[in-house]
Amino acid sequence: MVENLGDREELSDEEIYDQIDRIILGEALNTPMPLAKMEALRRNMFASVRGFDVLQELLEDSSITEIMVNGYRKIYIERDGRIIKTDKMFTSKERFEDVIQQMVSLANRRVNEASPIVDSRLPDGSRVNVVLAPIAINGPIVTIRKFAKKPITMDKLIEWGSVSREVAEFLRDLVVAGYNIFVSGGTGSGKTTFLNILSEFIPPEERVITIEDSAELQLTHIDNIVSLEARNNNAEGENGITIRDLIKTALRARPDRIIVGEVRGEEAFDLLQAFNTGHDGSLSTGHANSPKDMISRLETMVLMGVDMPVAAIRSQIGAAIDIIVHLGRLRDRTRRVVSVTEVDGYGNGEVKYHEIFRFKEEGEDAFGRIIGCFEGDSGSLLNRTKLINAGILKGDTA
Repeated sequence: MVENLGDREELSDEEIYDQIDRIILGEALNTPMPLAKMEALRRNMFASVRGFDVLQELLEDSSITEIMVNGYRKIYIERDGRIIKTDKMFTSKERFEDVIQQMVSLANRRVNEASPIVDSRLPDGSRVNVVLAPIAINGPIVTIRKFAKKPITMDKLIEWGSVSREVAEFLRDLVVAGYNIFVSGGTGSGKTTFLNILSEFIPPEERVITIEDSAELQLTHIDNIVSLEARNNNAEGENGITIRDLIKTALRARPDRIIVGEVRGEEAFDLLQAFNTGHDGSLSTGHANSPKDMISRLETMVLMGVDMPVAAIRSQIGAAIDIIVHLGRLRDRTRRVVSVTEVDGYGNGEVKYHEIFRFKEEGEDAFGRIIGCFEGDSGSLLNRTKLINAGILKGDTA
């Protein structure tokens, strides 16, 4: 039926729907069909023309948080923290490849056999990772990380038990006062979501520059904001713009704060430089299993880009980062803040740090959900200067 729609590129969505309705009604005159079947056929035809084929329905389902396509015949989803195989599949590998090209082109990205790996995004902000053959042995692989259409707030995290009100208010004060905060955690622990939530506490009058591989952050309350996005190399392997390039550029654009979506490599050195050159209140994220592991990984990432003594790197880390917020995905599939750690400079050859808050498990409820509480006290924060300068603490409390 889709072939009967003519020149689809020249049609608006409404015109395509009108043509689809006429085609379906014409078919129904010859072969009567239930209204539910007609509506499903209408959705599927539009998805084939203007949407993302069999993925469109999954993208529109708000209960799905991740879509994983392993070749054109295997599609998995994550719902409520659990991975489920669906009965959906593309009609052919070629059709799947067409959808992939449609997805990446929306963000002006390119993917082919010469450049088979790409990170992109959809118009709704969903993150897309594509791996093509010959890298992907079992066919094109697409992973889509969906984001809630309505941004998640700190109040919602408190309601879900992902963080306590005391910890949330402490973190809000730290952001307002200009502490440099690093969010760490494993894959799928909610780092980007939490970074976005922390960013909501930035005073709206400040100038903020965000730097990401694929733009995902949504700072709607800040008017003076600049969003920068990295760019892959072209077909000739040239003209790429890296996170490292963007950090250097951002430093010349008079930011009050810099937010780097995630550091993965040599750009960690430039991030530390930015944190250390007067841009208080900057934020970033990184993959790690613990705050200690995050510090070790930062050391390794810096060494990817510069040849300098480890002691000098640790001194930079100790001076640049004030707080590490570590997120975890627990065995009940929930995402939580599990630790808030203060980085307290450098001494005796090591980065010094101590834990301010820690999530302590106390058991499980009747549904198998982990229950617990946050141990610790904001009063154990050692570096209170920024809180005092911001007027959040009185000077005599230091």
